[in-house]
Amino acid sequence: MNYSYLSHLSCPKCGAEYSAETIQQLCACGSPLLVNYHLDQIKSVLTKEEVSQRENSLWKYHELLPVENPDNIVSMGEGMTPLLKMARIGGELGIQHLLMKDEGLIPTGSFKARGAAVGISKAKELGVKTFAMPTNGNAGAAWSLYAARAGIEPYIIMPLDAPLITRKETAISGANLYLIDGLISDAGKVVAQVVSDEGFYDASTLKEPYRIEGKKTMGYEIAEQLNWSVPDVILYPTGGGVGIIGIYKALLELQELGWISKDKLPRLVAVQAEGCAPIVKAFDEGKTESEFWENSQTDAFGINVPKAIGDFLVLQGIYDTNGCAIAVSEKEIQAEQSHVAELEGCFICPEGAATFAAARILRERNWIKEDETVVCLNTGQGIKYPETVHAEAPLLRKGEMLKL
Repeated sequence: MNYSYLSHLSCPKCGAEYSAETIQQLCACGSPLLVNYHLDQIKSVLTKEEVSQRENSLWKYHELLPVENPDNIVSMGEGMTPLLKMARIGGELGIQHLLMKDEGLIPTGSFKARGAAVGISKAKELGVKTFAMPTNGNAGAAWSLYAARAGIEPYIIMPLDAPLITRKETAISGANLYLIDGLISDAGKVVAQVVSDEGFYDASTLKEPYRIEGKKTMGYEIAEQLNWSVPDVILYPTGGGVGIIGIYKALLELQELGWISKDKLPRLVAVQAEGCAPIVKAFDEGKTESEFWENSQTDAFGINVPKAIGDFLVLQGIYDTNGCAIAVSEKEIQAEQSHVAELEGCFICPEGAATFAAARILRERNWIKEDETVVCLNTGQGIKYPETVHAEAPLLRKGEMLKL
């Protein structure tokens, strides 16, 4: 058996194919490239039962990942995060079978560790020495820390308003960190310039093909954790969209392998903030690509992406699964962050809270039915966003007792 059954890279827009043995960035037509595998060969040598007996990390799916030599793996034990029953808040929402995939319990405290683990491992295998990337915070932190472990030098451009903790994570890794007075789109222009001038590897979202392969393992895990079945609905906080694209890719691969039923896919829901909702606007208008969202703003900083290069792939996944895109307000995000903590004891990030706000709205509209199995994705720890929570409390003087 091969460690990986990597085949080639292909363009989802024009169909062009590229070798996976050398560094590739975007297709000549400007589209992101997707990774292909010899799924027919995997089907003949591997079973889902065998996979279920392996160690609980995302590398248990290594035949379906792009790293061909296990010596190149850079890992901190990422993957197989819990799929938690959320019975109390589910009861409040009127959803009997509400689950949360908790990506806060992963190295670096967010789902970005998945993309970093696979992206950095493949970059190491391809001989990358230096890369550059724009980030809203968590991705830069994850890629910087994994790069330190791999001995690769990163250049990270981050908005000045990004969460301070993610800035510190990036800085302590020894990365070359630069702040910009602007959005991630402005940071992206700086990265494009340094990539062009210095020849650095471009690790921007979907400008390298392998980050998505790490993110797709969330889809594998959800299916495995549900005994190789799928939920009715998956809600995902959507900025650059790699997570929802990856989950959809994983589900299609599992169907082709025969590991899940070909008769059902979960309805995928892209959740955005009202202050930055280009995917929602495109969906509402029945379009296949989004427009740049001017003056974007949200406390759910990870989904503050005015224009995603893979927007057409996000929308395709939504349309193909009869899903939807929905925007929620800042007030609704804050309220659900509190509800989840108070009812379930989970301090989730604002992006994760947005999915519960969306679930509430969609249940009220009866788009989600009471008896359906629903998965909300929490993409990171709430403690990484301390500025979003106010914790005022009465002060007791020394020797003063409580008077209840």
